[in-house]
Order: sequence, then structure tokens, then C-alpha cells
Amino acid sequence: MSLLNFSKANCKNCYKCLRSCPVKAIKIKNEQAEIVEERCIGCGQCLIICPQDARNIKSDLEEVKKAIREKRKVIASIAPSFPGAFDMKDPRQIVTALKRIGFYGVEETAIGAEIVADRYDEIVENEKYENLITTCCPSTNYLIDRYFPDLTQYLIPIVSPMLAHGKLLKSIHGRDSYVVFIGPCTAKKIEALSFQHKGTIDGVLTFEELSKWLVEERVNLEELEPSSFLKRTYRRGRAFPLGGGVISSFGKGENGRKYERMRVDGIEECMGIFQSIKEGNIHGVCVEANICRGGCISGPGMPKSQNDFFKRQKKIKAYVNNQWEDPENSEECILPEMNLSKLFVGRPIEKDIASEEELRKILRKIGKFKPSDELNCGGCGYNTCREKAQAVFEGMAELNMCLPNMRSKAESLTNVIFENSPNVIMVVDDKLQIKEFNPTAEKIFGVRTEEIKEKPIGIIMDDQHFQKVKEDKTPLFGQKIYYDEYDVVLLQSIVYVENQNVMLAIMTNISKEEKQRKELKRVKENALNAAQKVIEKQMRVAQEIASLLGETTAETKVTLTKLKEIAIDETGDGE
Repeated sequence: MSLLNFSKANCKNCYKCLRSCPVKAIKIKNEQAEIVEERCIGCGQCLIICPQDARNIKSDLEEVKKAIREKRKVIASIAPSFPGAFDMKDPRQIVTALKRIGFYGVEETAIGAEIVADRYDEIVENEKYENLITTCCPSTNYLIDRYFPDLTQYLIPIVSPMLAHGKLLKSIHGRDSYVVFIGPCTAKKIEALSFQHKGTIDGVLTFEELSKWLVEERVNLEELEPSSFLKRTYRRGRAFPLGGGVISSFGKGENGRKYERMRVDGIEECMGIFQSIKEGNIHGVCVEANICRGGCISGPGMPKSQNDFFKRQKKIKAYVNNQWEDPENSEECILPEMNLSKLFVGRPIEKDIASEEELRKILRKIGKFKPSDELNCGGCGYNTCREKAQAVFEGMAELNMCLPNMRSKAESLTNVIFENSPNVIMVVDDKLQIKEFNPTAEKIFGVRTEEIKEKPIGIIMDDQHFQKVKEDKTPLFGQKIYYDEYDVVLLQSIVYVENQNVMLAIMTNISKEEKQRKELKRVKENALNAAQKVIEKQMRVAQEIASLLGETTAETKVTLTKLKEIAIDETGDGE
């Protein structure tokens, strides 16, 4: 099940997430970023840095609400970095808030940190390790587990404070209690599902999720009265979220003093020191490693409203150093015997390594024909072009991710179109000055680009149409304009490009077609005139024929009448 990933609807192919991920656990497929679980260390930094906020983090919020509705004993284990996540007058106001939305009780995960620190002490004093690496940060554990498997032997085999506290709460309140961890870490969502400790933590919420929940319930922290935690917490456990807070809490015995204490924050720094240990460059060190720069107080689950690191740090330090005591009903924690061991087994990432010829073949496809073509700009998210080629070979990247190559192709294609288009192409800015002027425009208007560029468009033509498009922001399409001074007829379209605040004009020379149209019109007119003449002549002929027919008919009538009369006369004489 995917706990962390990107929203497909929002990914814009900026590769910022990939650049922020040193382990390159992000796959780009069909121009969409996707987190590959097998390679991911759960740090969530890629989700923080995403400019489109394309975050998709599985939430246990509805399950937690359901447990509350079912009247289960829901107990919160809240990370001691909480004072940096919320605005409160008194840190104990968080307890009141959680109880108001249905929690049975609240304890600090710092109690689990106390338990872990004690077990660390026992390990350091009773066993011999060449080096020691703390295991409070699950992302650090995953980093070693998958990318530095040889170093798992140095991981202190003790669970994290979250799991230690979860085991304690289950032992006190029963296995049917519902334990919810609330903190700044997305990797805790993965850790809670570990098969080694299944059922220890029932739900994980980030501070960001809790902040939204409180807003939904209209709970204003600053208006609440403080309440007591179920158990009392001490300074040592509260200091764990601060950089160096872990290694300063244990290893003060004779054996512990033999180790050089080192703390590293940030993924690159962690990878650097692990590589140094792997290569045998440093020995006898006890390393507190935190994937988040600055420690847990910079976790990806911090509310967005709390974006000032130094303000968060100051608030947490003040809380750690505060000497106030809980009311009398806050009990001191008595720690029972529990199995807190954890087994770390290296699970190295297996990769198919491309041959030199295969790499060269891929590099050639992205325009890298010789070493000097390999810019190693990192725009695609990979440090070098060869790393990118290897990722393409593995199916983790796509060829079109090479931004310089794609830009070169785009510019080349754009230049070919611009330089060779049979149409006039020009770009005019909001001041009606010419910014671009292609060779066809030079021929039509009889002026060179260098002579007209940055000059008003009105020098070569009436600018009223450009002025109208500028004012109305409405494109004009297919306008036929006669330019007598250039003996040309242009079919012009002008479009306002809002993002660039310029106007793009494309004009097609239809002078030849216009002449052909006029010639065709002339031929049609001549044909019509000729037809009219023929019709008129036919009418005259018809009239003449009719006239002749009329005369001959009259003559025939007269003659026949006379013959009739003669015949009658002759008949009469005979009677």
C-alpha cells in the first residue's frame, strides 16, 4: 500500500522533487512523478518541496475518529516537538484540546525516549561495537537498510521512542486500547506498520493533520485551560527532537566515553558520514543521525503555518528547559520490563547496471554525442548526464527529461518555423513596438529586421488593429487588408499573448489569390455581358420572325377570303 506519493492531477514536470531526493526514489513515467516504495526512505522531503503541493499522504484520521465514536480508550502519544507546531500560551493546552475532541488521555512520546535512552546505556556499557548509530529516526534506519546495508551491524538494536512508548501504553491500558502517535514525521506512518511491531501503534497523525482537525472542531488552543498529561515526563526525553538531544542523553559511563560523539542532520550529511564509516575512514564514533535538517522539529508533518524554523526551535528549547511541574494527578512513570529489541537486516536495492555502450546509446538519444555535450546541469534531478542515462536504462526516468536538450530542440524547431514560414510573423509589445520580425516580413515590407526592431509598428502600417487587440484583449482573425503602398493584400490575424504581454501577428500574403479572384470576376462579367448580348439578339430575331409570320398570315387570309368569295359567286350563277 502506498503511504506517500504525488497527486497525478497536479504534477507539472518540474523535477524539483527528484532534485531533493538523494536516493532517487522517484520515478518519472508519462511525465508524472511517482514514489517507488522499494527505494523510498519515507523522509517526505520531496512532498515538502513540491511547488504544486501535489502531496498524497495516507491519513489515519478517519480510523482514529471511528475509534473515538466507538468509545474505545484512545490515547495520544504526542512527540515532544509539539510546542513548535502550535501557538499556545501553555504547552499543556494541547492536552485539553485532544481530550475535547475525544481522546481518553495524552502522554508525551518523550517517555518512550527516556526508556530508549536507558536501553542505549545498557547496550553501550555491556556490548562492544566498533561504531554506534542511533535508531530513533526511521528514515535513517531505512537509508542504512537499503543503501548502506553493511552498516546495519552498527545500528543500536533498540526500537524508536514511538514504539517504546506504544508498548508501554499497551502494557498499562491493555491490548484493546487504541494508541495514536502524533508527530512531525511521515516515516512514522511506515514504521507503525512494521511486521516486527504490528499492533503497537494503531494510528499515526502528523501535526498538520491534527491542526486541520482542531480547526474543523473549532478548537482554539490559546483559549483553553491547561490539563495534565497522564504521566510525568522529564527533560532528557523532551530533548530528543533537538539536534544532539539523543547522544547527550546516554553513554556517560566508562564505555560510552570511549566513543566520539557526532551528530548529523540532513540526508546528504547522513549519506556522507555513512559512506565515510563504510570506507573505514572513521572509527569509534557514536552517531546521532537525523534525516531532517535541524532534527525532528523540521519534520514534513509540521503545519505549514509554522514555517519559521528558528521560532520553532526557540519554543521547543523553552519547553525542554521549563521547570514547571504537572498538577498532582500527573503520575510519575514506572517502567515495566518490556522487549524493546529490534532486528535490522540489510535489504540492498538491486539495480541493473547499464554497459558503457548502452549508456552511450541513451546519451546519444538526448543529444550527448561527446563528453563536452554532457553539461551535468542537474536540471533533470540527476547529478550527471550519465546518472540520468542509467536511470533511463532502469526505467526510472524518461528521455525528454533533459531540459537543455529539449530546449535546444524547441528553439531549433521554433527558429526553423520562424525563419522559413511563408507567412509574415511579427511580435509587437504593449507599447506597439516590434520585438520580432521574420524574413518574410522583411520581403513584404521592404525593411530589414535590425532597422525596424524596437521601432513602432506604425512606421510600416496602420496600428489601429494592434491598438484594438491591446485594449480589448480579444483576438482578430482573418482580416483582409489592402496595402497599396506595398502592392500586397494580406490576410492577418492578431492574438494577444497575456503571459508575455505581447501581440503575435501572422499575416498570409493572398495577393496572387486576390488577382486571380479579380481576373475570375472579370471573366465572369464578360461572360455575363456576352450572354446578355446573345439573349438580346435572340429576342430581336424572335421578334422579326414573329413580324414576318404575322404579315404572311394576313396575306394568306386575304387571298383565301378572295378565293372563297369567287367560289361563292360562281356557285350562285349556276343556280
